[in-house]
Amino acid sequence: MTQHTSTTRTWRLDDDGRQTLVLAATGDRLPQVVYWGAPLPMDEDLGTLHAAHALDVTGGMLDENPDLSLSPEAVRSFPGQPGLILRDGDGTPLLPKFCFGQEERSATGLVLTYTDADNGLSLSFHFETDASTRIVTAKTKLKASRPVHLHWLAAPVLPAPQQSEEMIDFSGRWCGEFQPNRTPWSPGMRYRENRTGRTGHEHFPGLLVPLKGCTNTEGEAYGFHYGWSGGHKMIAEELPDGRRQIQFGHATRMETQAAKAFESATLYVTYSRSGLNGCAVSFQRHLRDRIVTWPDRDRLRPVHYNCWEAVYFNHSLPVLTDIADRAADLGAERFVLDDGWFGQRDDDTRSLSDWEVDARKYPDGLGPLIEHVHGLGMTFGIWFEPEMINPDSDIHRANPHWALGSEDQTLGRQQKALNMALPEVRDFIYDRMAAILSAHEIDYIKWDHNRVLPMPDADQTRGSYALIDRLRADFPQVEIESCASGGGRIDFGIMKRTQRVWLSDSNDALERLRIQHDAALFLPMAVTGSHVGPRRCHTSGRIFDISFRAWVAAQRHMGFEMDPRELDAHEATVLREVTSWWKDNRAWLLKADILRLDSADPAVMAEQQMAREGDRFVVFAGKAATSEQIGPRPLRLTALDAAARYRVTLLNRGTAPALSRGMPALKEGPIEVSGAWLMHQGLTLPWNFPDTMWVLEGERL
Repeated sequence: MTQHTSTTRTWRLDDDGRQTLVLAATGDRLPQVVYWGAPLPMDEDLGTLHAAHALDVTGGMLDENPDLSLSPEAVRSFPGQPGLILRDGDGTPLLPKFCFGQEERSATGLVLTYTDADNGLSLSFHFETDASTRIVTAKTKLKASRPVHLHWLAAPVLPAPQQSEEMIDFSGRWCGEFQPNRTPWSPGMRYRENRTGRTGHEHFPGLLVPLKGCTNTEGEAYGFHYGWSGGHKMIAEELPDGRRQIQFGHATRMETQAAKAFESATLYVTYSRSGLNGCAVSFQRHLRDRIVTWPDRDRLRPVHYNCWEAVYFNHSLPVLTDIADRAADLGAERFVLDDGWFGQRDDDTRSLSDWEVDARKYPDGLGPLIEHVHGLGMTFGIWFEPEMINPDSDIHRANPHWALGSEDQTLGRQQKALNMALPEVRDFIYDRMAAILSAHEIDYIKWDHNRVLPMPDADQTRGSYALIDRLRADFPQVEIESCASGGGRIDFGIMKRTQRVWLSDSNDALERLRIQHDAALFLPMAVTGSHVGPRRCHTSGRIFDISFRAWVAAQRHMGFEMDPRELDAHEATVLREVTSWWKDNRAWLLKADILRLDSADPAVMAEQQMAREGDRFVVFAGKAATSEQIGPRPLRLTALDAAARYRVTLLNRGTAPALSRGMPALKEGPIEVSGAWLMHQGLTLPWNFPDTMWVLEGERL
């Protein structure tokens, strides 16, 4: 809906009664968001909202508060970070002043275009709503009459709520991704910038802003995600007058060449009245149902087996066929051949980019292994690291200028990055990969990216996107997993081109429990790979029971990544049972919402995976440490029908240890209780050791 008067322009966006976004502008000035939150009545007077939104003026202030617009303008005396920083072709700084040009409305979208005739510039803001996922997408585009240099371009700038005391963003490291940081609001700026050239373990491009009193399951919150794989900048700023702004864009100075057109990546935002889970469900649904393009949307996700932690670089056909036999017997449906099959790749110091089969390890090529795997009823996947090159490789010796960065740069994992902006580099990689994919029946690529770039460069990211897009177009049946030393390239930009992420290189079930729990604020089960690792974890040295390892993997897209020859009979039986349960339930679980539960015991990390129809759920309650109290505290569930009755079954009650000597009802069998009781009293689980998992199934009667 649009309302205009002689002095005010207003617009509103609604998504099926879940949230309302109101934009307003004085005259021809850039618009600002004057309301974003719970749905407003459709007859709300937007001009009144604009007038009521204005701040008072007192001593020490300008006579009018500069607008916190969709792109705050320095030329209009805005006191904070501007939304656009630009230089002319000769390097002269530009201070644009935009005025209204035109608007375009659709049933679900809005495009507003503003111009600066004196500087030959056009700035447009693009919004789209989605009633099903409750995500609003936003993008900023800049056009110029001649080449200009871009320093910073923010996606449409949004205000942060005054009722918030803190913000939650995410840091991380190798084997420790998605670590939430809670930072109090205060005057000044929270500035985060990822200049590693990829999405990064260190700075996931997401932000949650909870209002006071918000938890996982209750209260109001706002969510932001910037869908770009090349490194981003985030600004969360509180101005001297108390207003707050959120800016997201590419990392600064990523556009190395002058150009006539630039655009931000898409910013995905949402408002929730059901706690952090409301934001999480919106992101999960939008990624799964709108972003990912599935080769076959109706195909159930197969159980993976990846051979990396079983053999590393020591490939041998008899060993691999034996492992494949065992993996299939355990329930695997896809066999992934990891690093070590090409060139002279006996370790990680050589042969990257020499994408031809190693005849020493595979004298008859990959055919015999692939045929054996297919004979077991499994499909076949293969590892590539296409954007990287080892100095010790035939291709680097022939084309050293293909490497990105200086000749004396610091290496990462004994490798450099290829310059993906060069068409000849992309053509070479495509030809080598296409030769493998054309010669064999391969349905899956584990696409790795094991070092940061020597400098951020948007052309590098666009070149990588172009290569993946070309391969997807020519091999549409092939799925791709985005791996970057684990979770170093996870964002909605790369997920437009891939179908799975490798969340972390850590197969430590305890670390995975936490990483998966926090990543669920943005990622659904269907794309999140999780594997049962070795008895003794290779990255932490810890030893966990097979039941804990298996159930943690069953929380997401399940797989195995260990040497199955190490399993004893008991471990093999447990793994088969959990895998069989996952297969029996995956049809609905892959479409379920992951709801994080508010646990009264900090040692318990619990989630409720809920069918969208609300008729069934499964609760995973992982005990990550020793509880402070003796008995377990009740665990409240969420999002149930208070008036309905549910049958709840403790699926793995037989694993209770001997020290669990009482007989709470769940140890004896199913209970039938109301949704109100489950949400307000909660389930009292049996006692258990740390590093264990209770799994409960629920069914609405």
